Amino acid sequence: MRIFGHKPSFSAWVGLAIITVYLLVALLAPWLAPYSQSESVGGTWDPPSGDLLLGADNIGRDILSRLIYGAQMTIGVALLTTILSFLMGTTLGFLAAVGGPKIDMVLSRFVDVILSIPLLISALIILSVFGSSIPVLILTIAILDSTRVFRLARAVAMNLAVLEYVEVAKLRGEGLFWVMRSEILPNAAPPLIAEFGLRFCFNFLFVAGLSFLGLGIQPPYADWGGMVRDNAQAINFGMFAPLWPAIAIAVMTIGVNLVVDWILSINSRPSGASAEM
Repeated sequence: MRIFGHKPSFSAWVGLAIITVYLLVALLAPWLAPYSQSESVGGTWDPPSGDLLLGADNIGRDILSRLIYGAQMTIGVALLTTILSFLMGTTLGFLAAVGGPKIDMVLSRFVDVILSIPLLISALIILSVFGSSIPVLILTIAILDSTRVFRLARAVAMNLAVLEYVEVAKLRGEGLFWVMRSEILPNAAPPLIAEFGLRFCFNFLFVAGLSFLGLGIQPPYADWGGMVRDNAQAINFGMFAPLWPAIAIAVMTIGVNLVVDWILSINSRPSGASAEM
């Protein structure tokens, strides 16, 4: 089986398997979870048992059920955030590259201003003012993260905009957005696809980190960063409650990175290299 015209490596297959399992768990969460995400079914930090396979959390909720529902919330928010940030960042990056020096200067200076403020500080200020509802959380992280996408998209598009086929399209009288969509985007896709995986990992970890700080996904919704925060004290008593969501975060990040590494290795191969390598 080939993906993108290339045979995946063993590590890529491992990454794809991890991602597939996580996505299936997220999609099938209501049917897979033995209990609801907010139902108290045991005592504080009850150990694993036949009814509670991974034990209970700080207020007696089933950790396994919350892990399953947490996959749905944490992955879903990170994925939506990454898609939105790429839509904004790629569009503006291409526009800066082919729209002329004035548009490029305005957009680039605006992005520089946003980048001059540390990402975490910007997010904490915005979420403290506007609240941590899911739409605000997604929009805030997407806007802040789109600045990173903008810089990559602009750099790639700058190299493509001076090539002959783009100049020919402009001389034919094609519109700016037609050139961006039909000439720039297809040729800029490989590095952007790899960057999408990296930005997803970053947003995935960033959402979990904000939840750990109390400004991410709010109760009663389950998310892995919040689960680590809620059960952090259990580690002092030799319990594994905070480790399960931490492991889930780590494994998902590793899986995505394995696939991204494979995509990057494809893009770095010399032209004409065998797809069987």
